[in-house]
Amino acid sequence: MGQLSGKAPEGKRRKPLGIELLECLKKSKISYKTYQAIVLILTFLAYASYHATRKTTSIVKSTLDPESSKVGLKFSPWTITYLSEPEDIRRLFGKPGGGWSPFDGSDGTALLGELDVAFLTIYAIGMYFSGHLGDRMNLRVFLTLGMIGTGVFTSLFGVGYWANVHSFYYFLGAQMLAGLFQSTGWPSVVAVVGNWFGKRKRGLIMGIWNAHTSVGNISGSLIAAAMLSYGWGWSFVVPGLLITFVGLAVFLLLPVSPESVGDDGEEDEPDSLKKTGEEIREPLLSSESDVKEKAVGFIEAWKIPGVAPFAVCLFFAKLVAYTFLYWLPFYICHTAIDGKYLSSGTAGTLSTLFDVGGVVGGILAGHISDRINARAITAATFMYCAIPALFFFRIYGHISLAMNIALMFIAGIFVNGPYALITTAVSADLGTHSSLKGNSRALATVTAIIDGTGSVGAAIGPLLTGFISSKSWTAVFTMLMVAALVAGLLLTRLVIDEVAEKFAKSRSQGAATSRPLDVAVDV
Repeated sequence: MGQLSGKAPEGKRRKPLGIELLECLKKSKISYKTYQAIVLILTFLAYASYHATRKTTSIVKSTLDPESSKVGLKFSPWTITYLSEPEDIRRLFGKPGGGWSPFDGSDGTALLGELDVAFLTIYAIGMYFSGHLGDRMNLRVFLTLGMIGTGVFTSLFGVGYWANVHSFYYFLGAQMLAGLFQSTGWPSVVAVVGNWFGKRKRGLIMGIWNAHTSVGNISGSLIAAAMLSYGWGWSFVVPGLLITFVGLAVFLLLPVSPESVGDDGEEDEPDSLKKTGEEIREPLLSSESDVKEKAVGFIEAWKIPGVAPFAVCLFFAKLVAYTFLYWLPFYICHTAIDGKYLSSGTAGTLSTLFDVGGVVGGILAGHISDRINARAITAATFMYCAIPALFFFRIYGHISLAMNIALMFIAGIFVNGPYALITTAVSADLGTHSSLKGNSRALATVTAIIDGTGSVGAAIGPLLTGFISSKSWTAVFTMLMVAALVAGLLLTRLVIDEVAEKFAKSRSQGAATSRPLDVAVDV
């Protein structure tokens, strides 16, 4: 990913039309703090709408492939004999036979898994190139095009319902093109936020802001589930129209950087390092420097301390998180809870509680890592805690609806917490690592490496689930727990370094406090 500066060329700067209109109505210049609020709100809504469109397929899966409902009955070896074969599973889907060709056959689950992996593979590849494109375009325009393109191809998937399309390759093509346009989102919003906000309380601020992921998942689930009763096509078209509308708002209102709107900035301006007392305030993601810097190469960026372990850790963390993103509603729909099966819409609505837990987990992980100043310890601890959370959700989630909700919420906290922390605060920390000696041109490359590597895991998890779940959901949860364990173990070296650093600091502080006493005794 190239550097995403978003700066307009000298002499050609023009504020977004919406900003000009606001200033005209206000009859005064918009303040720096107001610009920051606009940036936070618009980028939050933009990426939430990306995730809302991404969530729709997981809600519709049970409607497209009702034949695979019997998968939910395969519980060995953790079988608890509470299930009875439902009298007529198909009645859940509103018509005899149910489903939608080609997904209603014996290989329907595998085909749905292939759609997921196609989307996420193109998305992961696109992440590495979108930065270079964004570097050559105005980020506001680049983000707008990505959002409108996402809306168009998400809607085209749904159009297959009314056009009576039954070609797998039509749906595959729509998903792949949607994934390509989706890859424009993350580097763009991170770059814009980085142009406006500094490093202070990075973990907490980014943890709160990163709630857009879960908010998008929740809203996408609720919208798609609500639209199912009108036909599954609406579950794609409505989110597609929503992201297009937000994209137009981004085009009209988003200020890419202080320079793009002729604002020199205030105390939080990210174009320079500022010192307040003893605190050095670095930029979150610096914009292009006036001094020409040599861009850090792809291999050099991998060598930055911490990049490789966090990148590979995110591979396994996103494998777990995205498996839940794409398959949790399907799993709930085909698993009896208190002896009863839920409809596709109800299962989609219930699955949002996992994302609610994700919001809490992201904020909690960011706040804890700020307080103890230890990103690796925080991320590893959350990943280890995810293992028992997943185990208990699988074993006891069927007992009652209340138990299912509680365990799902807890799993969301520990699964999404480290994912949110690594993709935001950790990426920014490593992009401004001391070994770079202030070179800001490593930031975008580091972000690409970490999130791009994580996106590969995000593609593999749902794909494997599509095949493994046809045998047993127990095997799926075993895979997820192993992935969480590996993610935590990959941070072991960094955890040891952070613990050693804290012990060293504690000893030095203890020695410093004891010296005055020694002097007093000598006197």
